[in-house]
Amino acid sequence: MTRILLLVVAMLGVEARAEQSPARSAEEAAIRATVLDYVQGWYDGDAARMERALHPELAKRIVRTDATSGKSRLDQMSAMTLVQYTRSGGGKKTPAAERQQDVQVLDVFENAASARATMSGWVDYLHLAKVDGQWKIVNVLWELKPGRK
Repeated sequence: MTRILLLVVAMLGVEARAEQSPARSAEEAAIRATVLDYVQGWYDGDAARMERALHPELAKRIVRTDATSGKSRLDQMSAMTLVQYTRSGGGKKTPAAERQQDVQVLDVFENAASARATMSGWVDYLHLAKVDGQWKIVNVLWELKPGRK
């Protein structure tokens, strides 16, 4: 009896995911497009594309640990700083064949969403907000991949 119940619950879960509404699919596509503006804008050195993806009050953060003291600190980058780094061509240094750009939309609720972007040297966890009808990245918490630290 327990196995049958588990099977039914599992099947209902699959059906619920398969029956995603067209509106939800459109929102996820718009979120994905915003994240790809961020990722591909970085790699292409396209500052306008990067700026289009970001909310002006973006906070991009990483936890760094001082090798000497062992103490952690939170380093932060603003939208303007990220746009300037993009404009200076930092992402263009990554050869096209090595430009990883995997995007997953993790969750969407009303005007809030979270996504993950896996890039060549790091992973970004992004929070997005729908502002004036457009998805904008408002927060990024990122971590360097092993070997890049």
